[in-house]
Amino acid sequence: MTTAQTPMDSGFDRNSTALEVIDGIDLSGRQAIVTGGYSGLGLETTRALATAGANVLVPARRPDHAWAELAVYADLPGDINVETLDLGDLESVKVFAQRFIASGKSIDILINNAAIMACPETRLAQDREAQFATNHLGHFALTRLLYPALRANGGARVVSLSSTGHKLSPIRWDDLMFDKDEYSKWIAYGQAKTANSLFAVELDTRGKADGVRAFAVHPGGIMTPLQRHLPREEMIAMGWIDEAGTVNAIFKSPEQGAATSIWTATAPALEGHGGVYCEDCDIAAETVAGSDTARFSGVDAHAVDPGEAKKLWALSELLTGTDLA
Repeated sequence: MTTAQTPMDSGFDRNSTALEVIDGIDLSGRQAIVTGGYSGLGLETTRALATAGANVLVPARRPDHAWAELAVYADLPGDINVETLDLGDLESVKVFAQRFIASGKSIDILINNAAIMACPETRLAQDREAQFATNHLGHFALTRLLYPALRANGGARVVSLSSTGHKLSPIRWDDLMFDKDEYSKWIAYGQAKTANSLFAVELDTRGKADGVRAFAVHPGGIMTPLQRHLPREEMIAMGWIDEAGTVNAIFKSPEQGAATSIWTATAPALEGHGGVYCEDCDIAAETVAGSDTARFSGVDAHAVDPGEAKKLWALSELLTGTDLA
């Protein structure tokens, strides 16, 4: 049976790089925002967009650090700028969004790239679990508040970075913030990544009439600062690195890892598409339950379920205090 999760043979694959994917695409005069666009995958994402001529705004909790990391790309065709934003602080998100909307600029590409992974139990404002609050709620509020700028020109794309971590947990409706169950850093991460995918599903449903299309992306396994909370011994036990520190060959380079975000944000082949989960520069197939690849490829049904997406949207509005009719 044909579903929205049907690969389209894009011409690219897991080995394609962001610069290869964007080659020949002119983004001159286009406005992009990339959260976390100064580190790891985000840095390569910013580089590719600016290489194609886009003006890229990089929100960062530590602007001075972001500027230092981005200095190497100062001579690219597109302008790169940095502004203050802490995704874990909803007031910071609101101030950033209000400032951008006041500028009168429109947004052509929004890539919700920033994330934390498998961190020790951390509570943010209102006792909210940090991975769900930062990875999902912060980006939900940001996108909602920036929506007038996204719909301004028609044709904007929003890319939400999920991962195969979504396979670790659906949304934990009865204990979203681990108030009852013992905290698990990986289950918390999995729930947040499921939320990132469901957000794309419902945003696309709501935004398509305005020309705003949304996509979820699994970039692949890549060694970046995202692993900052993982002990070396744990990464060895999981097979990510060996005793000598050599990275498993299944991992991508940052240039390859950024490629699927760039493809979903710019590929002409995706015109008229949206609300899908993508991997390896193509629309991902549904997970084949029980297969040898089920843990590492494809998208599980709970992460693209329209009913779950609608339910999460309503809850996220309540939790973030955002309401854009």
